[in-house]
Amino acid sequence: MRDKNIIWLYLFLAATMADLAFLIEGNFEMRFFSKPLILLGLIAYFYRITRPIASTLLTKSILGALIFSWFGDILLMWPQLFVYGLGAFMMAHICYIIGFRFAQKSPSQLEHVNFVKSFLFNLPIYLAAALVYYLIHANLGNLKIPVIAYIIVIVAMVATARERFKKCNPASFWQVFIGAILFFISDGAIAISRFFRDFPESGIVIMGTYAIAQLLIVMGIRSYLIDPK
Repeated sequence: MRDKNIIWLYLFLAATMADLAFLIEGNFEMRFFSKPLILLGLIAYFYRITRPIASTLLTKSILGALIFSWFGDILLMWPQLFVYGLGAFMMAHICYIIGFRFAQKSPSQLEHVNFVKSFLFNLPIYLAAALVYYLIHANLGNLKIPVIAYIIVIVAMVATARERFKKCNPASFWQVFIGAILFFISDGAIAISRFFRDFPESGIVIMGTYAIAQLLIVMGIRSYLIDPK
């Protein structure tokens, strides 16, 4: 069964490589075929490996995050639909937050959280988000409120991934956490290229970090399911 499931990861890899190649060539018409296939491969893979526990909230939330991300990928191919793509990815991050909370041992109760310590650990994330917003805020126009809301949600997603430290096996923690950081970098590159200053390598940076991020998160959750310790 594992050998059959790995086929979907090959689809993910092939679609990612094709999409990056089309980006380098500037063949944006072909990306209408390659880009949607990237997440389809991961969705199919995750669905197949979690079928025995498909009814759990953890599985539903991660699968929901991947599906919302897939919708976001498609919507962002049309610049005029940017705000809808933003909304789809915001829902994806909310699903990831829920999933990360369940993919750990005994999540801390609110009254037991050391907020000062948590703030200091998350400070680099907050500073990076503040820097991105500082660079882009002057050009946001009517998108200022949606973008602020999105930044808050993605920061919460990365912080939730970090808070899994020592609450799951190390492989799961690091895969999910690095994936969350790469997701943040990808979205930061989108924001900077769209609202501050575009740069020649923006497409490669955005899609490269994004694809690796999604793969790492899926593999990190898989690692947790195999060994929840």
